[in-house]
Amino acid sequence: MDVLIWIGAAVSLIGVAGLAWCIWMALRARNSGLPDEEIRSALQKVVIYNMGALGVSALGLMLVVLGIFLR
Repeated sequence: MDVLIWIGAAVSLIGVAGLAWCIWMALRARNSGLPDEEIRSALQKVVIYNMGALGVSALGLMLVVLGIFLR
C-alpha cells in the first residue's frame, strides 16, 4: 500500500498548489485597481476554485491515511 500513500501525497500536493494559486489570484484581483463590483466578482470565482483545491487536498490526505491503515 506504499503506492497509495505516494499517490495520496501527490494529490495532496496538487491541492496545496491549487490553494497557493488561489492566494495569488486573490492578491492579483485585490491589487488590480478595478471597481469594487468587479473585484467582488473575481473573488467569488476564486472562492469556487479555493473550495475545489481544498477538496482535492483533503482527498489526498484521506488516501494517505487509508494507505497507512492498510499497510
